[in-house]
Amino acid sequence: MTTEPDLELARRTLRMEGGVVTGLADAVGEPFAEAARLLFACSGKAILTGIGKAGIVGRKISATLASTGTPSIFLHPVEALHGDLGRVQRDDVAVALSHSGQTEEIVRLLDHIKGRGAKLIALTGTADSPLGRHADCAVCYGPVEEACPMGLAPTVSTTCMLAVGDALALTVMKMRSFGPEHFAVFHPGGSLGRQLLKVEDAMTSRRGDHLAVASDRLTLGEALRAGEAAPRRTGALLLVNENGRLSGILTDADLRRLLLRHPNEDVLGRPVADCMTCHPKHIRRGELASEALAVLNKHRIDELPVVDEDGRPVGVIDVQDLLGIKTVTDGQD
Repeated sequence: MTTEPDLELARRTLRMEGGVVTGLADAVGEPFAEAARLLFACSGKAILTGIGKAGIVGRKISATLASTGTPSIFLHPVEALHGDLGRVQRDDVAVALSHSGQTEEIVRLLDHIKGRGAKLIALTGTADSPLGRHADCAVCYGPVEEACPMGLAPTVSTTCMLAVGDALALTVMKMRSFGPEHFAVFHPGGSLGRQLLKVEDAMTSRRGDHLAVASDRLTLGEALRAGEAAPRRTGALLLVNENGRLSGILTDADLRRLLLRHPNEDVLGRPVADCMTCHPKHIRRGELASEALAVLNKHRIDELPVVDEDGRPVGVIDVQDLLGIKTVTDGQD
């Protein structure tokens, strides 16, 4: 017995798994296409099931499907036989993973899945197996030699399952025309999701909720009182013209400078239009939050009005809303 790592075994494992996965590309054909069509046409959800290492792979494939536009859950085959079959509906498509296609827990489940009216895709190494024969569609990667020196631990077979599952998920993703903007919706916590977040999703101050808006025909005092009616102020008061379109912005800093310039004057009686910043920087609803951050950084401002297609304010986005977002214009003027 040796306590030194067998690096040659490690290299052999990687070569075996990599070589088999590369060869799978030539095996992609009509059964794979039919499986993709079933998943694309599924009006319910994709249900992944498997046990042991195949079950772990099934969980990962289910997660990949869910994050790329195909609603999906994992169903443990034993739990399914003890009540969780209620998760399976007629409009669902089940994908069962078993290298041998004879795994007892999976075979016992087949009649119940078909009996619920769901379609069944087999992902297996043996097409002529109970799983392969009873499935509506069998995607078979063929017999493989496990990398385990004893030939026992699932290694190459589970890598094949994972690779084919990824290929299926991405094929269906393309069929759905699932793009980065959709990906961002499902990944708001990830770096790409943050970069592709829309301003209306990031802003915390919204019209009718937390947004201070007043008419630019009021006096400064009247406008400030109107702004105080907002449940939560941001430090910026938006001014609108007679058509409701954004015409100016009044910040706490603007008010402070005004008071310092006119210390002995009743500034509250001044027209707010004379005190506001006219035609302020703004951004349209539907633009990326990272674009808003670029504007804030470029002009060294803290708040940016958000307007609709007609120029009417719908919110304010500020630097606190955008913490952690990388601008899409980094490195540009």
